[in-house]
Amino acid sequence: MTISIDYYTFLGSPWAYLGSRRLEAMLTRHGATARIIPMDAANVFSVSGGLPLAKRAPQRQAYRLVELARWRDFLDVPLTLQPKFFPKPEALPARLVIGLRDAGGPDAGANAIRLAHAVMRAVWAEERDITDDATLDAILAENGFDAAACRAAAESEAVSQAYAQGTEQANAAQVFGAPSYVLDGEIFWGQDRLDFLDRALARRTGK
Repeated sequence: MTISIDYYTFLGSPWAYLGSRRLEAMLTRHGATARIIPMDAANVFSVSGGLPLAKRAPQRQAYRLVELARWRDFLDVPLTLQPKFFPKPEALPARLVIGLRDAGGPDAGANAIRLAHAVMRAVWAEERDITDDATLDAILAENGFDAAACRAAAESEAVSQAYAQGTEQANAAQVFGAPSYVLDGEIFWGQDRLDFLDRALARRTGK
């Protein structure tokens, strides 16, 4: 039986971006899958006691930049520490990802994760505005998706409800930040916990 994890994320998270490609490679190596669940950051923070970046203490904000630079260089992943178009509302990109995830078919989950990574890369490496309609359409087209069809799905009531339900599911699972990977009820918070997730998957798959 294929092992699946729940992958909770904010599409504006640089940490989720740093871990995205490694997660995909790990899933392939173990023959596992992931169900990506974009969350409403404001809701999750309000429930868990977290603070949006702008409200954090100056020393925390400064150290965040130090850590981002360390991980960027260590992983050799292109990342702009203070991108031009961050933070930006994530609801529409999140619904686009959910629309792909819930479209059905064997590639739906992988397609959704691929689009999520492209959105994150647009913010953190390409200085693109993910709230701009033309930019979103271009990102969809560049990744082989039909922009019009994706937008129609994203605007559906079912996808809007799925976005809210995903946030509720995150709160119920006691997820408090992104990225969070949940395997059999165990939370691995942060891209720096991917090695622990890798070992947990290896114990289950023998790979």
